Order: sequence, then structure tokens, then C-alpha cells
Amino acid sequence: MNPPRTLNHDEIARRIPHQGNMCLLATVTAWDGDRIECQASSHQAADNPLRAQGRLGAACGVEYAAQAMAVHGALVAESMTTSLDAYSVPRAGYLASIRSVTLHTDRLDTVAAPLRISAERITGDDNTVLYSFAVNAGDTALLSGRAVVVLDASALSLPSVAPG
Repeated sequence: MNPPRTLNHDEIARRIPHQGNMCLLATVTAWDGDRIECQASSHQAADNPLRAQGRLGAACGVEYAAQAMAVHGALVAESMTTSLDAYSVPRAGYLASIRSVTLHTDRLDTVAAPLRISAERITGDDNTVLYSFAVNAGDTALLSGRAVVVLDASALSLPSVAPG
């Protein structure tokens, strides 16, 4: 099946667990098997659920990137099915680790331009994926980093622990 190349807010919300104003992304502007580009303006909304004490800190941009990764995973899974009937809800993903995060600003709510969120799959397998991500406003970098997403935590092998 070939999912659409661009998606609106409702189409995004159908593919991720976050609903209502917690679905932060407005559009998917482009994607392929390795990367996704999204836009959002919810950082300016007074009812943004990530706001604390009237402000939206730059670290909240990681959630925007995580939602882009979730949409990407759903679209890739959808593209690998042969029919809509064969497509099922994508496996839940969990943000297991973020690394090398660089914040270039203190706040997102003071940014006037729409956010441009990009995520690129660096490597991965059936259970874990490493992404690099960036959040920009126009040509201005706001934050960037890397994230590990675990798609099926029950499939990971855990070390044995001797009873104590």
C-alpha cells in the first residue's frame, strides 16, 4: 500500500497514540523510508499541554521530534503492507534514550515562525531504531539530537538476575 506523501493533523492523529491538543504536529510535508519532515504551530497555543507556568521550554521540542518519529514508523509500516485490510495499528514505540541534545534557545513559545521538525532513521532493526532529529524555525536551529525508539520492549532480551 502507498500511504500519502503529505498528511494533515487528522491523518497524523490516526497514526499516533496522542490525540486532541496533545497531537502536536500540524502536517507531514514529506517522508520516505529514511526520513520525515513535519510542521507545527502548536508551540504558540496557550493550551499547549506541555506548557508549564505559562511557557514552553525548548526541551519540549523532543516531544515534537518523538511524534514525528512515531508518524514515520507508522507510515513505513503502512507502506510495507499490500492492502488496507492487512494494515494494523503500528506497534507502540517508546522513547528509550535521547543523546547529544543541543538546545539553541530557551523557549519555543516565543518563536513566531512555524516549527519544522525533521527526523532521520540512522540505523535499526525490528525492535529498536536510532533517529537523528532537529527542530528549526525557518533557517534558525532550535534543538537537535539523537533518540533511540524501542518498538517492542517485550522482544528485547534482558540479562538474567540471580535470585537474592
